[in-house]
Amino acid sequence: MSAELNPDMKMAELLERNPSLLGVFTRMGFTFGYGDATVAEVCDAAGTDPGTFLLICKVYSQDGYRPSREDLEKADLSVIVKYLSLSHSHYMDVAMKDLAASLGRMIVPCGDDTQRIIWKFFTDFKEELQKHFSYEEEFVFPRVGSLDAVISEEDHSGVEETLEDLKSLVMNHLPADADQQEAYKVLSAINSLQDDIRKHILLEETALEGRKGGRQEDGTLTSREKEILVCVAKGMINKEIADLLNISIHTVITHRKNITQKTGIKTVAGLTVYALLNNLLEIN
Repeated sequence: MSAELNPDMKMAELLERNPSLLGVFTRMGFTFGYGDATVAEVCDAAGTDPGTFLLICKVYSQDGYRPSREDLEKADLSVIVKYLSLSHSHYMDVAMKDLAASLGRMIVPCGDDTQRIIWKFFTDFKEELQKHFSYEEEFVFPRVGSLDAVISEEDHSGVEETLEDLKSLVMNHLPADADQQEAYKVLSAINSLQDDIRKHILLEETALEGRKGGRQEDGTLTSREKEILVCVAKGMINKEIADLLNISIHTVITHRKNITQKTGIKTVAGLTVYALLNNLLEIN
């Protein structure tokens, strides 16, 4: 670790220097009242590897920092996975609820149609976000350390794009009768959530990509990709596949891109033939 962040510095000093790490501290489950205790002492008392904790702190406090393969090899991956899982809970139970409250107050003065349109956009996004998190909790995190536990940038693109769209709608297309003070709170909440999620995504992608060299390079489809390939061959659309497998549409799209990249086949007809030739689908 660098001289700026090291296990021997006082924990209180770390937080004083980097107030933006308050959310990290909370999700790590640390209790306040550090006194003169060092980072290493607080982490040891909490059963957390101090080096891994400081790696997470670097991601959130240092712009442009990206953990190296060496950093990740030294880190306790179980600590990172636990932190990522707790972050999911924070987003759904705290951040999204706060954003929903401000959004609801913002559109109170608007007409019924405007309220329905904006609220549906938000609730659909919230449902997609929950599906995405559930997929990671159920299928990715338990497989950490294997080649199947890989998350690519495309997996998260829908989250970032939807937040950006919501921000654009409020900034540029909000009806004049909306509550402007609440609109400011909505924009502030979105900006804060965007920044936090970007750090979360960086940590998640580097942690899962960095330990085993990333995605399979031999063209072999994962079990999940085979499932989706069969669904595609049966004529199912992305939404139907997402609902059947209880994952987000964005995740389905990502897997389909991976299938095309690995097989070199782009059409549904071609993928159907591939599935038949590889005994993934019955001829009848």
